[in-house]
Amino acid sequence: MPRARKGAARKQAKNRWFKDAKGNRGARRNHYAKVKEAVIRGGVYATRDRKRVKREYRSLWIIRLNAAAKARGLTYSRLINGLKIANISINRKMLSEMAIHDVKGFDQIVETVKKTLEAAGKAIAAKVASKAAAAV
Repeated sequence: MPRARKGAARKQAKNRWFKDAKGNRGARRNHYAKVKEAVIRGGVYATRDRKRVKREYRSLWIIRLNAAAKARGLTYSRLINGLKIANISINRKMLSEMAIHDVKGFDQIVETVKKTLEAAGKAIAAKVASKAAAAV
């Protein structure tokens, strides 16, 4: 009896690989060994880049917020610190969108942050002054 060599199942398995390699050029689409390499490598890049996209978007939002905050007399770090002190919980993506599309709303948030930072600065100055007076 002749040796069985997987037959139709082998062809189906190879076809799955070739289907995944669709869009490649040359041997990366036609030669089975190269196809497997290309598909595996593509999967590795896809996995890595799913994380990278998130990182790049967050960086973009921060850049936009820094520019918008500087146009209003703040820095990005002071804006975020002021938001935390004022208990305003809004994420960077929404803040960035507000800075672009809802300028009035963003201006109100910036004014609130400025008032909060000013009040916090006065409170800190008062604490420092009382400690200095106690030390003398």
